[in-house]
Amino acid sequence: MPKNHIGPDAILQKKSEYLIPCVYHFYKRPMQIVRGEMQYLYDHTGKQYLDFYGGVSVMNAGHGNPEIVEKICEQVRTLQHTTTIYLTQPIVDLAERLAHITPWPLKRSFFCASGSEANEGAALLAQLYTNKHKFVAVQQGLHGRTKLTMNLTGLQMWRTDPNPLSDVIHIPGAYCYRCAYELTYPLCNLKCAGFLEDVVKSGDFAAFIIEPIQGNGGIITPPPQYFTVIREILDKYHVLLIADEVQTGFGRTGEMFALEHWDVVPDIMTMAKALANGSPIGAFITNDKIASSYTRPGASTTGGNPVSATAALATIDVIEKYQLVQKAKDLGNYLKDKLLEIKQKHSLIGDIRGKGLMVGIELVKEDKIPAIKEIDYILEDLKNHGVLAGKTGVSRNVLTFQPPLVITRNDIDRVIEVLDKILLSTEKRP
Repeated sequence: MPKNHIGPDAILQKKSEYLIPCVYHFYKRPMQIVRGEMQYLYDHTGKQYLDFYGGVSVMNAGHGNPEIVEKICEQVRTLQHTTTIYLTQPIVDLAERLAHITPWPLKRSFFCASGSEANEGAALLAQLYTNKHKFVAVQQGLHGRTKLTMNLTGLQMWRTDPNPLSDVIHIPGAYCYRCAYELTYPLCNLKCAGFLEDVVKSGDFAAFIIEPIQGNGGIITPPPQYFTVIREILDKYHVLLIADEVQTGFGRTGEMFALEHWDVVPDIMTMAKALANGSPIGAFITNDKIASSYTRPGASTTGGNPVSATAALATIDVIEKYQLVQKAKDLGNYLKDKLLEIKQKHSLIGDIRGKGLMVGIELVKEDKIPAIKEIDYILEDLKNHGVLAGKTGVSRNVLTFQPPLVITRNDIDRVIEVLDKILLSTEKRP
């Protein structure tokens, strides 16, 4: 072991002594990750792992992408930080670029340091514009770790605030595999969307916030027309639509932004994660009219700093240069087709859903009972075979693939081959 790598045991010891206990980790036998290169990660022993989780949908352009790293290093050597009280060029260049790649009429951006901050800021903007204070969110959503965004979050695992706010109402999401109303699409007539009207018609709601695909909720992917109905209801009652694209943005789903799959434009869109390919940044963007309501001084000390803004510009360059949006669409279709093939062989696979390279495999036992214990076996075995994946869902039983968009068909074939064998061995466990 290299002298500068202390190893997993020493890290776990320091973690238990110096980190707050809420910071958890995957695996019974974790490794120390020390290096990344495009779709691969390497541990302290030199073992290579095919990263099929992408740092939770962050590394869309790949680990250590040289075209991005070079521009980051150049910017660090030139100017690392001032703040928005001084004029710098990267922040305005990035705002202009986002105005060009997001759906019209989204145009004006505010930059911060994380997705939580972006959602918090978007919520504030919605309140300022509407002069209303309540919010609607979905039960499977995850929107952040600040006071407000934790309360916007519907997943109980992440709602650790002991004194939740009373101004957030959660409604069932479009979870067709486990419909809250025990109905089947399309005979359901999108009752989950229609229920929104029963809530917002009472008034005083500033916005409805939703991830186009609920990532941590288990890659919950709404059916066609869901967002069309949502948009019509919100417009009828003058409630804003906030699209949380923190996980789904920048090509992840086979469109630059996931809501484009449904041809619906939000009033406010939030983003982070893949925006700068791992450099800390968050942002929310809106139209001229809504932006005009936010005039009192606002700032984020490191938001839109020269290094993060430069990293984001370089990331967008790479996404466009190598057509990673189209690549995510094509490889995502290939991945889902391969998963559907092995689904016929494995009773543990209950549902396969998602778009592009954002795919969830819900693992179940008889009568759709969540395979909670089994997914941990599978994750550990995948790791031992050099493949990293995630687990999400209300019951944490959804095997999740969100790899860098630079993967290949051969990478997918490798994952399918390994997963097929692991599912077989898992199903034989007592």
